[in-house]
Amino acid sequence: MGEGAEPPRAGSGAFSAAAGGPPSADAGDDRLIGVLALQGDFEAHARTLRAIGASVREVRVPADLAGLDALVIPGGESTVMTLGIEREGLAEPLRELVRSGAPVLGTCAGLIMLDREHLGVLDVVARRNAFGRQLHSFEADLEIEGVDGGPVHAIFIRAPWVAETGPEVRVLASVDGHPVAVRQGNVFAISFHPELTGETRLHRLLL
Repeated sequence: MGEGAEPPRAGSGAFSAAAGGPPSADAGDDRLIGVLALQGDFEAHARTLRAIGASVREVRVPADLAGLDALVIPGGESTVMTLGIEREGLAEPLRELVRSGAPVLGTCAGLIMLDREHLGVLDVVARRNAFGRQLHSFEADLEIEGVDGGPVHAIFIRAPWVAETGPEVRVLASVDGHPVAVRQGNVFAISFHPELTGETRLHRLLL
């Protein structure tokens, strides 16, 4: 669940996903998408990706990154994820995957894992539990730059927000002035949980 339940100015080009009704069987082109599966809601992401036609591999060790077309880092407990990444020697292989240009989506704690203070592949500082603890979880409809088809219904669970951004980071959506969706090149990170609402447009961006 949520954290603790848990374009060169890049990306102004072909960064769009249409709503488009039920996913077609071949929407994913049978691309192989990894989902970091050390902890958190990785199974819900895997179901969403399979629903849009992608093949999915759960990633637990460096060898699981081989041949992936894209990667999702799910929500969960960022502290537990950090320990798992260190234990399995995944940090540098994950950085190499990002440097290779593979699209990466981080959700909630996944956003935290990508920031300057963790994997360091997204030039932001994420503030943990920024909207409050579990009782302060909430839902909102967000207009996200580059996502067509109307607002995205977002569920925030002990969610972070982006406290600082570097010059190459593009803010795509905010709540009360706090960035909750950002992009830098091939890295896209959000504070909420699309996998819990049946929303597929953000996962389609990976494909």
